[in-house]
Amino acid sequence: MTTVILLRHGRTTANAGGILAGWTPGVQLDEAGQAQVAAVGERLAKVPLAAVVSSPLERCVQTASAVTAGRDLELRTDDRLGEARYGDWTGRAIKELVKEPLWKVVQQHPSAAVFPGDEGEGLAQTQARAVAAVRAVNAELGPDAVWLACSHGDVIKAVLADALGLHLDQFQRIVVDPASISVVTYTETRPFVARINDTGGDVSALIPAPRKRGRRKASSDAVVGGGAGAPS
Repeated sequence: MTTVILLRHGRTTANAGGILAGWTPGVQLDEAGQAQVAAVGERLAKVPLAAVVSSPLERCVQTASAVTAGRDLELRTDDRLGEARYGDWTGRAIKELVKEPLWKVVQQHPSAAVFPGDEGEGLAQTQARAVAAVRAVNAELGPDAVWLACSHGDVIKAVLADALGLHLDQFQRIVVDPASISVVTYTETRPFVARINDTGGDVSALIPAPRKRGRRKASSDAVVGGGAGAPS
């Protein structure tokens, strides 16, 4: 059972200004975003992480660096966790984009949405590469590992939709706020989605229990009736 903590970057100047940043270089966290990532770094400080892998974009590297601070852990980057490639929409104001015919497709049928321009990609492509990245790191780290992936709102929503078994056309039902964590545990049978859009509170359940000799392998079965939850 490999657990990934999906961390969205903190609020940026583009978020605050209503601009679709995409892969625009140099987009930084604003003052509120810096406070958000400092807080999430403190929240996760006691969670042992086998790896921290980030989108290469500055806002994610800034956010992930708050998690690796004080740890003997290299921050890795992976383009597959990068923002959706919005093509000609990149850098434009959201209030303008809502008037585009493609906006309704993105909202109602995102699996068919392909962003315009030579650099644009489809949201289905975004999902495929992001899920592939997560599963590749899962395979690399093996069972019992807990690791963190720092990415972007639409990318994390797409990974969560896959883990929930939802068609991509349903991914707009998921909310992923700046500096929120979402948690997925991958088993041989299925993923279990433990948290979505968590912006505060206790994270001790993410700390693996000590492995005892003779302890049974963790089951990948769902508990009928819901179970008792994580040990208190």
